Amino acid sequence: QVQLVESGGGLVQAGGSLRLSCAASGRTFSIYAMAWFRQAPGKERDFVAAINWRGGRTYYADSMKDRFTISRDNAKNTVYLQMNSLKPDDTAVYYCAAGRTGVGRTTEVDYWGQGTQVTVSS
Repeated sequence: QVQLVESGGGLVQAGGSLRLSCAASGRTFSIYAMAWFRQAPGKERDFVAAINWRGGRTYYADSMKDRFTISRDNAKNTVYLQMNSLKPDDTAVYYCAAGRTGVGRTTEVDYWGQGTQVTVSS
């Protein structure tokens, strides 16, 4: 099993920045990639960004690749999501995810964090 704990969410004004963190513990050697998803009220959980755990290759949803940056610190078993130029439409619960073979879709995710709320005011 792998446990994921997110932190760093909160309330920010439009145009501001936040950095989310996700600390992994347990059988982290089994992780192939980690990702961030987000879910706004009444909407589906959408892919935001992913990073290969060993090689560090990154992937982004097209609408967020110019404002969001995913990174990792293997020594700390932690993944980060730096979010800049935030918009009210970015308001959602952000979930950390880990997969043993992939994390591009929710169906590929093996482990989820509990989520952290990000609210962007206009």
